[in-house]
Amino acid sequence: MVASDQQTAEKDQKVSLPTLTAMVVGSMVGSGVFLLPRRFGVETGVAGALIAWAIAGTGMLMLAFVFQRLATRKPDLDAGIYAYAKAGFGDYVGFNSAFGFWASACAGNTSYWVLIMTTTSALFPALGAGDTVIAVLCSSVGVWLFFTLILSGVKEAAIINRIATFAKVVPILVFIVIALIAFKGGVFADNFWGGDGNYSWASLFDQAKGTMLITVFVFMGIEGASVYSRFARKREDVGRATVIGFLSVLAVFMLVTLSSYGVLPQSELAGVAQPSMASVLESIVGHWGSIFIRVGVILSVLGAYLAWTLMAAEILYIPAKTDDMPRFLARENAKGAPVTALVMAGGLVQLLLILLLFTSEALDFMLDLTAALAVIPYLLAAGYALKLTITRETYGDRRSLVPDSVIAALATFYTLFLVYAAGWDHLLLSCILYAPGALLYWTARRERGLRVFRPAEAALFAVILIGAAGGVYGLASGAIQI
Repeated sequence: MVASDQQTAEKDQKVSLPTLTAMVVGSMVGSGVFLLPRRFGVETGVAGALIAWAIAGTGMLMLAFVFQRLATRKPDLDAGIYAYAKAGFGDYVGFNSAFGFWASACAGNTSYWVLIMTTTSALFPALGAGDTVIAVLCSSVGVWLFFTLILSGVKEAAIINRIATFAKVVPILVFIVIALIAFKGGVFADNFWGGDGNYSWASLFDQAKGTMLITVFVFMGIEGASVYSRFARKREDVGRATVIGFLSVLAVFMLVTLSSYGVLPQSELAGVAQPSMASVLESIVGHWGSIFIRVGVILSVLGAYLAWTLMAAEILYIPAKTDDMPRFLARENAKGAPVTALVMAGGLVQLLLILLLFTSEALDFMLDLTAALAVIPYLLAAGYALKLTITRETYGDRRSLVPDSVIAALATFYTLFLVYAAGWDHLLLSCILYAPGALLYWTARRERGLRVFRPAEAALFAVILIGAAGGVYGLASGAIQI
């Protein structure tokens, strides 16, 4: 009877394909889509934007296929990114993948609060650009209110996110329709080659490269269904949700970006206030358009914040269940919510909010830091998929070996390109966060009575420490600006 009740409870915790898809869409459609017109306008014109979306779309589609294949071929590996990195490259690499993805999610959540404060500063000027003392205090209250909500249960929070996902898509679709109606071919043509008038492929590539971090940011969440794989009713739903969610979101992002080039000159797009989608719509229909989009921003960001907080907690909770993180992170409350992991996530967001008091361009800084932290975990997942095709593990019958090899190779090449595009400054800043994370790894290994580092892992830890030292020096000397 007890076993039957337990099975019934576990079945009740499972979610369907639409809910998994909503998790993916909800994770990706957050603040980034509302920022695209200005971020692209600053860097490039239409031609560079097309190149950027071709690179990002193809690369991220390959990454989506990687997660789809891995979910099918390695159904025993839950929490996607962490599990794949550990299985492919060892315990410490897997730990860093989990820690980096967690830190990235927390940095992204911090950027959400910055955008909420910036969006509402039109009514409350004291909130400024989201980096004032009052804004930080208001954001801090929001962090812990959401913490309380999620404690009521993971499944309940996921259902709320599904509702929010459908609701927040409406302002974005309205923007696309109105922008296409107001589209001016002459303005679009003038914006085609970018502001500098340089038509060379090298120039266009440099322009496109400048948009790579924002494209990574807006696509983050592509692994959402994989992270929540243990909640799926059917294992194959994980891959389906990933691909369906990605293709839907890619179409939306491209339409938002390209339609904006037909409304305002690039020089004006580069100078509008964020959220730039509100400024573009206001230029078409008047002030009500700005208000309409700003309401959508707040709803969208709150839904994405909920999804990413859940994701951040899961990526600490699952490793803790297998003793790869300290055991205290596996604690649950009566509703099954990973309470200690949620406290850790809220705590890092709180620290990053305080850091905002000492930064300039707080929103752009957090967006780029979020993307830079996510690049390495994505690279490791793609690398693991490539390793499987090389060793032919799970490919005994050689079915799908060639197409999977191509997909994994392209995804690995793309994520390596992202490491290059992120730049040394963001990688060194990432090391500052990675380095103290080793304390959690040390604790987990000691709890199990295991040796902390093997020789290769000790060398990797030394590289991270050197990178962290370089990041601290860069901040102190002014070579790295935040």
